[in-house]
Order: sequence, then structure tokens, then C-alpha cells
Amino acid sequence: MSIVWIVDDHASVRSALSKLLLSVPGVTHVETFASCEAALQQMEEEVRPQLLLLDIGLKGMSGLDGIPLFRERLQALCIVVLTVFEDDDKLFRAICAGADGYLLKTQSGSEIMQSVVDALGGGSPINPRIARRVLAMFSKMAPRKSDYGLSFRERQVLELVVEGLLKKEIAQRLELSVHTVDGNLRRIYEKLHVNSRSGAVRKALREGLV
Repeated sequence: MSIVWIVDDHASVRSALSKLLLSVPGVTHVETFASCEAALQQMEEEVRPQLLLLDIGLKGMSGLDGIPLFRERLQALCIVVLTVFEDDDKLFRAICAGADGYLLKTQSGSEIMQSVVDALGGGSPINPRIARRVLAMFSKMAPRKSDYGLSFRERQVLELVVEGLLKKEIAQRLELSVHTVDGNLRRIYEKLHVNSRSGAVRKALREGLV
């Protein structure tokens, strides 16, 4: 059972997304906000979301400035940017700030719904076109510092994690059991000194590991 929050300054977008997400299996409640300020204030209450869909071109505090503040208040929160912006600067800033995914409003309703399912399942949903650009951008901007002793198989698994695939999907892609993938992920987290999927993704991108 999951609670999803939407932060977008367009009432029509909030309404459409709310109706869409309430049809996603497992989503029990959707709450909408017109600003980061309003959502941050509400986050002080006891009821907190598992997933935040966040626009970045907001009036007042931008979504980019809001990401680290949401993360500070709720470490386990999955933050997925949903925006019209595709430029490299905003992509870079969003990922570095701690976003777990980056989607475009031009994507279909079914694609957004599936991305929400993936995010709630522990994935890092990123529009495929955006994912390729992010990988290319980070590989140029962040020289590799260390390979952390990752094996060939662990690097393969890490690459697919960065692409946003879930354990079952990684297992199918690499023709492995889910148990084997799970073991690889545990070793990856240990070697990278992180304790979460999003932490591994951020470190891999920042240090050019994939």
C-alpha cells in the first residue's frame, strides 16, 4: 500500500496525474501540491509518501532546489522528476541532487503508470532517451576514480540497475536467477559503500563506473 505525492503548479496536470495514479495497483492515496513549500510543510506531519512525482519548473522554490530538502526530511523517499525539460543542465542537477528517476510529461499515461510501478518496486525509472544522454554526459564530466574491485558480472548488473531495470528484469536480461542477481547487488552495495539502489546509481554516474 503506497502513498504518492505530486508537486506541480498546474492544476490540470495535478488532476490528470492524480486520476491516473489512483488506478495504479498498490497506490492507495494520492495527494497533490502546487509548490515545494506546501509539500515540505505537509511532510512535517505523520503521514508521509513513498513516492514523490516532482516538476522542476515551479513558481517559488524550484523542484531542483526542493530535491535535497525532501531527501533531508525523508531519506527513504523515492523522488522521480516529471517535467517538460530535457536540457543537460537540469538533468545533471536533478541526478546530483538526489533524484531517483527522470520522466518527461510527453510520455504516455501507460508509460508513466508503469514507471510509478517500477519506482515503488525499487527501480529508478528514466525515460530511455534521457537515460542515454545521462550516461553519456556523466561519462564525459566525471572521470573514473576507481573500479571498486567490481567483477565483470557485477559491472553488468550495475549497468542494468542504472538503466532502471528491476531484479527480475536483470535476471532475464543476463539469463541468471533472481537469487544470483540479489547476491551481485549485495556485493555491489558493499564494494561501493552504499546501502540502497539509488545510492549505487548516483555513485556509478558521478564516478563514471558505467
